Amino acid sequence: MPKKFIRKFLPDPHKIRDHKSIKIFGTLLHEPNLWHLNRRSIASAFAVGCFFMWVPVPFQMGLAAGMAIIVRSNLPISVTLVWITNPLTMPPMFYFAYKLGVWIIGVPEMDIQIELSVEWLKTEMLAIWKPFLTGCFSLAIISSFLGFIGVRLLWRLSIIRYLENKKLRQKLKKD
Repeated sequence: MPKKFIRKFLPDPHKIRDHKSIKIFGTLLHEPNLWHLNRRSIASAFAVGCFFMWVPVPFQMGLAAGMAIIVRSNLPISVTLVWITNPLTMPPMFYFAYKLGVWIIGVPEMDIQIELSVEWLKTEMLAIWKPFLTGCFSLAIISSFLGFIGVRLLWRLSIIRYLENKKLRQKLKKD
């Protein structure tokens, strides 16, 4: 069943509750529905996590946790999916978001020379913020939708396969 498979990969709930960016929610984290593993909570957790992984701000985990609490999705999955955006994956993901935003808006692509400084970040962000944020928002919506639908479909297929195997076992038992 999907629950057993997913449970193997989830972090410890106490570790998530004690994380500094999530601790601000206090007693709201004691809501049992935030920790349940069912089709609805996991699908909505994928939607939340896949959305907030494209939000280019610090403390994405806190934003994902807040939304998970609001929509009552599985908190560990919502927060864990945000970790897809990390220092290794962020540059290619955000570059793709920028390229998509350029295509959506229809503005010419700028030649960007990367330099790791605050001054560079301020200067370049002022020049590319529209296509960059358009791309991030578009990818957030698309990946959120695909995550939700994908989990629902995979869960359904898993249940169908389980029921078919159960019928087959019962049939073999009778014969």
